[in-house]
Amino acid sequence: MRYLVLFLIVISANVAASVPVYVPIGSNTSLGGYANRQSLETSLSNPAASYLMTPINDFRVGFLGPLDFGLEIGDIKGIEDKVGDLGDKLEADYSSEAEINAALAEVNASLASLEGDAYVKVYGSLQAPFAPIIYKTHNRGAFSIDASASFVARLGLLADDISVVNTGSDFNFESNSSVIIKRATDYRFGVGYSQLVGRPVSGALIVGGKVNLHRMALGQKISVLSDGDSDDSLSMSYIFDRDYVDSGIGIDLGAIWAAPNYQLGATVANINEPEFKFKKLGNCTGLSGSELNACNVAIDLADKDKLTLNETYKKKAQLTVDAAIMSVNQNWSLAGSFDVNSIAGPLGDKYQWSTFSISHFSDNVFFPGIRIGYRKNHVGSQLSYLTGGLTLSRRFNLDLAYGLESVDSTPRSISFSLGYAFAF
Repeated sequence: MRYLVLFLIVISANVAASVPVYVPIGSNTSLGGYANRQSLETSLSNPAASYLMTPINDFRVGFLGPLDFGLEIGDIKGIEDKVGDLGDKLEADYSSEAEINAALAEVNASLASLEGDAYVKVYGSLQAPFAPIIYKTHNRGAFSIDASASFVARLGLLADDISVVNTGSDFNFESNSSVIIKRATDYRFGVGYSQLVGRPVSGALIVGGKVNLHRMALGQKISVLSDGDSDDSLSMSYIFDRDYVDSGIGIDLGAIWAAPNYQLGATVANINEPEFKFKKLGNCTGLSGSELNACNVAIDLADKDKLTLNETYKKKAQLTVDAAIMSVNQNWSLAGSFDVNSIAGPLGDKYQWSTFSISHFSDNVFFPGIRIGYRKNHVGSQLSYLTGGLTLSRRFNLDLAYGLESVDSTPRSISFSLGYAFAF
């Protein structure tokens, strides 16, 4: 069982270097679902927003990025003490099987409590060069094209009860506790259209829709902690492995009411709820060594409802509403957005975000644009973030989300975004 103790020690020792899984790209990190024409990437939040981004009979394009990267760890306060206590109990000398069973009852309870907290999660995304590309026609219809690549991976623990085997001369511990890595990569290509449909004196109603083609690679692998033979199951290259890909189409709808000094928006993402399949586990034919052992353990853990061999992921529909008070040119804004319902991501983690922000985009190349805000996930991890961003020379964008929850004075989560855009 030393591999189990070793895994938990590694998790606890990396608090200082580990730190969220999903935070929207670029300035969306702070601005949320609010579409601000001073920031082109905010058009990705609402399909109707492309109409606001460019004058009639004109193009607008991105340039490089945003490139985003983030890390998150579980709430592992006190894990070192738990690991130490677990190791002491497993390595202690026992005179009878009754003493061992009493100790194991405590060990298994402690191990089960660690399962939900002992994890590390990493994510990243990158917009295709020059995306999004937007063109508004003379009849006030705006077309958009964009593409991106993203990934998310989660390294965690599948805790299986430790049992004792009496060999006659000694007592041996056995368990199928394993490290599991789940990952998803998504290559997305989107085509959208937005149109002005009404223009009363007080404002304008804009509606839009977007079709997204997803090419998703979803997978999971386990490595049995009691197996001394290592393999490459948990290597970084596995995160980007696309040996099994499933395709699907998601449809987004959006509307914006735009007035001179305020703006209201609503978006329904994935209204058709496309479904994608994970690569199936449990086919042990042709395997040997540690891979065969891991396959058999996966079947055993599935029988115990610890994992699913033939898992699917459905992109559930989510409604997001937003509102902003702003200057006429949107250089100044006070904005907020809220996800009305929660959804699960590809790894099963739940999300329901709310955001609040104040921002200033400067027309002067010598003065930076500034945005600060607060972001909270109301389900799942329930993590919260202080967010901020700078726009330098009206082109270079840097955004950061800093987790407010911590472990031993180290934030549980952090993410950043870099991008270079053409000035508007």
